[in-house]
Amino acid sequence: MVRNNRKLMKALFGLLLAAMLVATSACGVNKEPENQQRPETNLTNSDANKSEETSDATVYPYTIKDDTGTEITFEQQPTKVVTLVPSETETIYAIGAGEQVAGVDQWSDYPEDAAAKPKVGDMTTNIEAVVALNPDLVLASSTLNTDAIAKLRELKIPVYASDPLTYDAVIAKLEILGHIMNKPAEAAEIADHMRQVRQQVTDAVKNAERKKVYMEFSPGWTVGSGTFLDELLNLAGGINISAASQGWFEVSAEEVVAQDPELIIYPDLKEDPNPIVVGIQSRPGWEVIAAVKNKQLHAVTENPLVRVGPRLADGLLELAKVIHPDLVK
Repeated sequence: MVRNNRKLMKALFGLLLAAMLVATSACGVNKEPENQQRPETNLTNSDANKSEETSDATVYPYTIKDDTGTEITFEQQPTKVVTLVPSETETIYAIGAGEQVAGVDQWSDYPEDAAAKPKVGDMTTNIEAVVALNPDLVLASSTLNTDAIAKLRELKIPVYASDPLTYDAVIAKLEILGHIMNKPAEAAEIADHMRQVRQQVTDAVKNAERKKVYMEFSPGWTVGSGTFLDELLNLAGGINISAASQGWFEVSAEEVVAQDPELIIYPDLKEDPNPIVVGIQSRPGWEVIAAVKNKQLHAVTENPLVRVGPRLADGLLELAKVIHPDLVK
């Protein structure tokens, strides 16, 4: 299962990169892509700082646009929800709507109750399995579940698809799902917690000298600007040495040596040895990097850092503790 999780990480980010490359007509990792931010079409991304603040009960019918620009109207609170990615599973449980979850993807392992739900596929959604559950709402990633979204919408099954690329966009998505599920107060509480954690971190590091950080989130892959991971590094008081390029891309070993990061951060993949560490230690010339020489290689908990859900606040706090352990406790 652990090995499968690592394969999932590589597949997830490989698909995300592929989607971005198609969208921007990029030809390779050495060519600097254009801005990969989607057009601002809805509340989740275009108006994240003005997300719905009320915690009043939802008034139905409730209409919202998702990140594909599709308008969805809910005549009543959904009672059977299927989630196609772990971040949506975590979000729907966090806002107190776990009882309405009828099915999840293979990789939804948090909270524990989610693991016992019927499975509807992994990277490839089993459309028949989804239909059999008769959902009145499917939650999906607009980037990773494009084929499934199209097929389900052809079958007139409501799909809310999102792709938050910032911390604020994750908060806004959570609040929107709170309104869809008539759990606005619960969603507002989680959203407030996420904002409080961000404020705690930014207050703690605001006067600190920023440290140069290299992040390798999957073996041989790093992250540039225009992504939530880049934003988290900056919020935590770091400088992402890969920020000159955008999106997710394969590591340039020479560029990392040239940038000479003070810290190297990677997820704990629960494999021994961790393949990311093996790669770092085996790359020619990396022994001269400050982070390697000074033994400043730090593992962080994997899923809170890479899932665009409520635990992203935990990922931010852990990053800050690694980058500025003297300031963030």
